[in-house]
Amino acid sequence: MLGEMLAEFLGALVLILFGNGVVAMVVLFGSGTPGEIVHGGYTNITLAWGLAVTMGIYTAGKISGAHLNPAVTLALATFRGFAWRKVAPYIFAQVAGAFCAAGIVFWNYLPAFHAKDPLLDHTANIFTTFPAFPQIPSAGFLDQVIGTALLLFLIFAITDDRNQPVGNLGPILVGLVVVVIGMAFGGMHGYAINPARDFGPRLFTAAAGFKNNGLTDGGYVFWVPIVAPLLGGIIGGAAYDLGIRRWLPAPQA
Repeated sequence: MLGEMLAEFLGALVLILFGNGVVAMVVLFGSGTPGEIVHGGYTNITLAWGLAVTMGIYTAGKISGAHLNPAVTLALATFRGFAWRKVAPYIFAQVAGAFCAAGIVFWNYLPAFHAKDPLLDHTANIFTTFPAFPQIPSAGFLDQVIGTALLLFLIFAITDDRNQPVGNLGPILVGLVVVVIGMAFGGMHGYAINPARDFGPRLFTAAAGFKNNGLTDGGYVFWVPIVAPLLGGIIGGAAYDLGIRRWLPAPQA
C-alpha cells in the first residue's frame, strides 16, 4: 500500500507540475505588452495537460495503476473490483501530490507572481478552476459531469483488453482524450475532470494567501469540480459497461 500511495503521489505531482506549469507560463507571461514574449495560449494549455496526464500515467502505471484522479479510483472500485479499502488512501495521495506540485510551481514562478499579481488577488486560476458563469453554477456542474463521463467512458474503452489491446500506448491515448476534452469542453469550468487536480492546488492557494481561491473567499465554487467529476465518472463507467462491454465476446480461456 505504501508503494502504491507513493506512486499515486508522484504521478499526481508530475501531472500537476506540468499542468499548473503551463498555465503559469501562459498567464504570467501572456499579457501581450509590446516587446514581451508571449508564451502560448489555450492550445498550449490543452496539449500540455494531455501530455502531463500521459507522463503521470507512465510514472505510476506499473505500481498503482496510475489512477491520479479520485473519479477514476471511484469508478474502478464501482465497476472493476478495485479494493474499496484503498479508495481513501489513493485519494489522499492524489490530493497531496497535487498540493505539493502547486507549491513547487508557485515557488518556481515567485518573481513572476510578484510582478504580475503582488497582492495575489487574481491569479489563483493558474492552479485551480473557476466557472465562466458564476451566477449559473449548474452550467459548470453539467460541463464537469459531461467531461468526466467522457473521460471514464474512454479510459474504460482504451484499457479493456476485450475491446482492443493497446499495450504501452494506453497512456498516450488517455492523454489525447484529455486534450480533446479540454478543447471541446474546457470553457464552462476549466475542465478539471479530476477532483484531486482541482482541490489539491486550491488548498495550496488558500494556504499561500491567494484571495480569489474559491474556498475561503466566500465564493464556494470548490465543490463543483469535486462532486461533478465523481458523478460523471460513475455515469461514464456505467455507460461503457452497459453500452459496449456487455456486447463484447467473452474472454478466451
